[in-house]
Amino acid sequence: MSVVFERKGDTLVALLSGEIDHHTAAEFRDSIDREAEMLHPSVLVLDFGGIGFMDSSGIGLIMGRYRNAAAYGGVIRVINPSPMIERMMKLAGMTRLDVI
Repeated sequence: MSVVFERKGDTLVALLSGEIDHHTAAEFRDSIDREAEMLHPSVLVLDFGGIGFMDSSGIGLIMGRYRNAAAYGGVIRVINPSPMIERMMKLAGMTRLDVI
């Protein structure tokens, strides 16, 4: 499990790798929140290209970051999800939030 951050102007990209489950979600959340709290990016991009597995904890991770970003006027985007993760996100109704 790891998160690497890249800053591109007002955009913060979090490159995630590993698995997101109930054991790792808190570590991902804490890393992302710590960085976003310092920078308050206009756009927080969660790059799921390195995520091989995600359970429902990943949906909670995304939703929490969505609420946090909205609180300071930012938005989030999820990029590079695997087909399985994208399907899970669509089933959870995330297309209505315009994050994918």
